[in-house]
Amino acid sequence: MALKYRTLADQLREEIRTQEWKAGRRLPTEAELSERFSVSRQTVRRALQLLAEEGVVQSRQGSGTYATGVTRAGEVRQVAVISSFLDDYIFPTILHDAQSVFAGQGYSILVFATENQVSREREILQQLLEHPVAGILAEGSKTALPNPNADLYRQLGRMGVPMVFLHGAYAELTGIPCVADDNYGGGYKLARYLIDKGHRRIGGIFKSDDVQGPQRYHGSVSAIRDQGLPISDRRFCWYDTQDRLEMMEQQGGALLRRFLTERLDDVSAVICYNDEVAFHLIRELLAMGKRVPEDVAVVSFDNSYYSQIGPVHITSLWHRHSRMGQVAAEELIHILRGQQGTSRSLDWELMERASSR
Repeated sequence: MALKYRTLADQLREEIRTQEWKAGRRLPTEAELSERFSVSRQTVRRALQLLAEEGVVQSRQGSGTYATGVTRAGEVRQVAVISSFLDDYIFPTILHDAQSVFAGQGYSILVFATENQVSREREILQQLLEHPVAGILAEGSKTALPNPNADLYRQLGRMGVPMVFLHGAYAELTGIPCVADDNYGGGYKLARYLIDKGHRRIGGIFKSDDVQGPQRYHGSVSAIRDQGLPISDRRFCWYDTQDRLEMMEQQGGALLRRFLTERLDDVSAVICYNDEVAFHLIRELLAMGKRVPEDVAVVSFDNSYYSQIGPVHITSLWHRHSRMGQVAAEELIHILRGQQGTSRSLDWELMERASSR
């Protein structure tokens, strides 16, 4: 059901348009509108605030609310898509699926990249405050950490801009739908799979500054605990966004070699945060003379092209029936239509390949 103030704003906008109210014409008072439409003064106030933010009306202190002569500002047909990295290996698929949904509903998209930096995220949000869009599909920056940009997200929300988060939501922002992977369930599934294969010395490599990493770690260690196996803290390694950039520049390089020699030297299986890390880890293992999976099994998340381009194809989790970009875009469209948005958690399925057999 559409929110009352949005419904009232739609009615007023249409009335202003069809009656061709000229700039400077005064609208009825809040009390008059409240009585006429049988709604509360608060509903009237929020509807007028939304129209003011669209530029359709202008409030003059001590005088009232006036038409501006602009009647089509409420018909913004652009959606902002905010991603951490445009060159991230899973983003093109997400963008393609989201764009298809939006285009089918008559929306174009503006694409922004934060480089997973809160400073860049702030610049983008400030730009969107100055030039509002119909809605925002956002992959947050460093979602495992406290977010200094929550104030701008709240400000956009007060302006009536609907939002949906991708992959992870901020703890400080409640009530905004999020479409994410079932990261805890995925970590649990991979660890249980390895245990059923006979592995008892399981380690992992996870990303620390995005919420998916702690969630996937949590699922993994929970499965190990539930099977009565000891959890060795030293076998679980962490990296952040800057480590990831350096790791990619070095094609794996020093960080993974250090993990293997200092932290993962006695493991029989490693759960990787994603296919990108698993791909480079396998290369380092082979360079060290280790066999995969005979000496060390490797499993990961995403079932991306990385899982099939290396010397050993990677066992990885994937979404058989749901596609992240499509589901997230559909949720935002629902909100744009005045419906209630809903957070979604996408289930994983295992694609078994040579890295764990």
